[in-house]
Amino acid sequence: MFIYTAKAGEPVSAVAHHFLSQSSLMLASELEAAIRQQNNLGKTVFLKKDQQIAIPTLEKQPIVEHSISIPKDDEIRAIYLTGTMAGSAKGIDIVKRWHAVGGNAVVFDIKDSDGSLSAPFEHPLAPKTTHRPISNLPKYVRFLHEQKMHAIARIALFRDDNIAQNHSELAVHSRSTGQPWRENGKLVWTDTSNPKVQDYNIALAKWAATSGVDEIQFDYVRFPAEGNQKDAKFYFETAHPTWKRSDVITDFLSKAYAALHQEGVLLSLDVFGVMAWQRNVDLAHTGQDITQMAKYCDVMSPMIYPSHFFGMDGYKVPGDAPEHFISTSMERFVKVTAGSGVVLRPWLQAFAWRTKTYSPEYILKQVSTSRDNGGIGFLFWNARNDYAKPYVAMPRMTAAPEKYFGKVTPKPEVKPADKLDKEKKVATATGA
Repeated sequence: MFIYTAKAGEPVSAVAHHFLSQSSLMLASELEAAIRQQNNLGKTVFLKKDQQIAIPTLEKQPIVEHSISIPKDDEIRAIYLTGTMAGSAKGIDIVKRWHAVGGNAVVFDIKDSDGSLSAPFEHPLAPKTTHRPISNLPKYVRFLHEQKMHAIARIALFRDDNIAQNHSELAVHSRSTGQPWRENGKLVWTDTSNPKVQDYNIALAKWAATSGVDEIQFDYVRFPAEGNQKDAKFYFETAHPTWKRSDVITDFLSKAYAALHQEGVLLSLDVFGVMAWQRNVDLAHTGQDITQMAKYCDVMSPMIYPSHFFGMDGYKVPGDAPEHFISTSMERFVKVTAGSGVVLRPWLQAFAWRTKTYSPEYILKQVSTSRDNGGIGFLFWNARNDYAKPYVAMPRMTAAPEKYFGKVTPKPEVKPADKLDKEKKVATATGA
């Protein structure tokens, strides 16, 4: 057992935080309690100078955890946790409760869109802060595995406040000023096409893979979609003048996919729900060519939150029409990705924004509609990590798995006779 020599006035809680990453325990509060019990400290708050205390539960370092391989079409039922929540006592309880009601996976942040890292990855482009809410990633993944959870590490790629603000040479630049470009006044975007930015994100993903996670999930795998697009200047315009934004995304994914498959993990991609429509304006801005992206991932997760489809299909309150928007989105994604072998595992809405009908029934409707239209598994998103409604809905799903779980092959489109006749006439006229 390790003996630690305290500094004058050092809190017992600070000692616990210092050694947490080396302990088999998950929480600093648990380690503090163990230290107190081991050393008969009672309610002592501060230690005396040179006071020697034994630190229990320390493990041989480094802790090693291995990824658990699963088929890409295994049915994943996941919730999302921020990095801060994942490493907290409340986050530990959320995982345990999700397991208890029938969940089998957790998506947790390794890098969020502000560039902050949740685990201690060292790199010149990483934020300089020393605090990481997940103090030891292999230990955290081991906890998830013990809870029978598929561990999915989310990495927000190219929207990265930290790099954009602290490494200006790697930010998108303004044609008119030569300064870093801002999206609606915010300096938050790295240059998606810059090799140094790409290499950093791939290095982070590979490190997470070697730490035992089972799947890497890329979010913000795109170019900025808002702001003055004509003023935004990117590295690829000089390095590859014939390329479009979609070529940059495809090239990056081909490299990342090859690197991560060597580590034995799955790669999943978050994409805008509206990209199923493949409108030219969306494709030109984001670079998310779904057909091409599907070649370089195992799973695609369209973000088909009904509330986000405002202004489409004539619905004044799209958030109250989950069946329409999820069925339409999934049907389109199935068609766009046909033949690629990619699994469609959508993000579903677990929040009440722009809808008055959010409830356990709302959750059930989303899941059944996605499943009936080609979805395999699902991911629930709530930025505040409040899953009260999914907790209620999940036992109802597990009690009727034939309605909510299992792979369903979408039925082929049955076209009316008059439509078929019209298509035959067009084909004849064009020589098709």
